[in-house]
Amino acid sequence: MKYILLLLALIGLAASSLALREHYRTYGDALCDINEHWDCGIVNHSPYAVIRGVPVAVIGIAGYLILGILSLKRAYRLMLVLALAGLAFSLYLARIEAHVLGVWCIYCAISLGTISLTTLLLLATVIFQGLRRSASATH
Repeated sequence: MKYILLLLALIGLAASSLALREHYRTYGDALCDINEHWDCGIVNHSPYAVIRGVPVAVIGIAGYLILGILSLKRAYRLMLVLALAGLAFSLYLARIEAHVLGVWCIYCAISLGTISLTTLLLLATVIFQGLRRSASATH
């Protein structure tokens, strides 16, 4: 499981890094300017792309780095706590994209999918480990 979670962390890291690149892009059309509904430039240059001067993509990069490191240590319970927080934040940002900006960022959507899958896998892993521990304790 640790390598699957590590792979997901790397995918999230790549998506967040591409979003950060878009945040700092000052010239030309964005590579992800697909149509009026999908435009990373609009999303990553909006006031919602920064929290107290820190680009949201940097928060994503840090989060995925931590999740990747914790996956190698098999710290699944701690990862689950962090992944739930990341999922909540990602859902909040998706709400802003859908209802405030009216445009989506493909990198953000990839990140949302990645943190969603990570959270589900961690939830299943932690539950399975708990069941296995309780079964071994009764024998």
